[in-house]
Amino acid sequence: MINGQQATEGGVPASQPASGTMRAIVQEAYGPADVLHQARIPLPAIAEDQVLVRVRAAGLDRGTWHVTTGRPYALRLAYGFRAPKNPVPGMDLAGTVEAVGAKVARFAVGDQVFGTGKGTFAEYAAASEDQLAHKPANISFEQAAAVPVSACTALIAVRAGGLDARRGIPQRRLKVLVTGASGGVGSYAVQCAKAAGAEVTGVSSPAKLDLVRALGADHVVDYTAQDFADGTEKYDVIIDIAGNPSVSRLRRALTPTGTAVITGGEEGGSWTGGLDRQFRALALSPFIRQKLTMIVGTQSAADLGYLAGLLEEGTISPAIDRIFPLAKVPDAMRYFDAGKARGKVVVTI
Repeated sequence: MINGQQATEGGVPASQPASGTMRAIVQEAYGPADVLHQARIPLPAIAEDQVLVRVRAAGLDRGTWHVTTGRPYALRLAYGFRAPKNPVPGMDLAGTVEAVGAKVARFAVGDQVFGTGKGTFAEYAAASEDQLAHKPANISFEQAAAVPVSACTALIAVRAGGLDARRGIPQRRLKVLVTGASGGVGSYAVQCAKAAGAEVTGVSSPAKLDLVRALGADHVVDYTAQDFADGTEKYDVIIDIAGNPSVSRLRRALTPTGTAVITGGEEGGSWTGGLDRQFRALALSPFIRQKLTMIVGTQSAADLGYLAGLLEEGTISPAIDRIFPLAKVPDAMRYFDAGKARGKVVVTI
């Protein structure tokens, strides 16, 4: 594990549920971290294709931040107009299977798993069988919880750029630029691109350049001192996770037939976020030689299983900055929102 300056924020001993209830972080409205608080609520019910996981650790990702704040507003069409339909935030999880649905075939009670579930900032969470994998034995629950959403998104982005370690190392070493390389998705994008044989340049703030180098980047760019689109270098693939370079800047940094993969978008308006930039890129792409595309992160058992293999080999390693106990989730959210995190923020239950 690649650690930041501080590895822990304390811990809370796990407790058995009392009378079918559990501790969880809940919110009754959208808003900043102040809307989050700890409560005792009923254990979740599981469907026939789901398992009940006793959560040992949960990751904090940008998607969870969006759902908590209710921004951009367009997402409320799916998650609830005035407040989240599910009051418990959180997607990433790692833990132990407590119960299985009638149609679950891949897992049994007692199995250690990681993946995504519904409302994972809690002692227990329901998760679909097809969004879980067995946890590698050589990593901790905290490390495993830092993987699912961010690493699956990075893997999809790298493959969209034409890089896939499963197809072998390409004859020509592709030059790949990763913006936001020190964040949750970016830290895995650097490692997955390296695993596919690319020459990787990572863009980040000066305080995080050492982390990007430790992740395996061949070159680093301090965005406060250098513009990656100044014409000095041209890249075969740009994986844009930072969410603010214009389409024209991305194109200037690409080779004539290069590919830009855009994921995320934090600089757009309150209604659509950065999606308008992504849609503009998609609309332009058919008329130029360069390929401009966007991806949406999803999690599947197949990708989680593939990542588990990379974790077992040591090809990729979670970069964890801080670990917060469940009761301190509001503090974890504030820390995440401040942009201070070097890699992932994890919650331990």
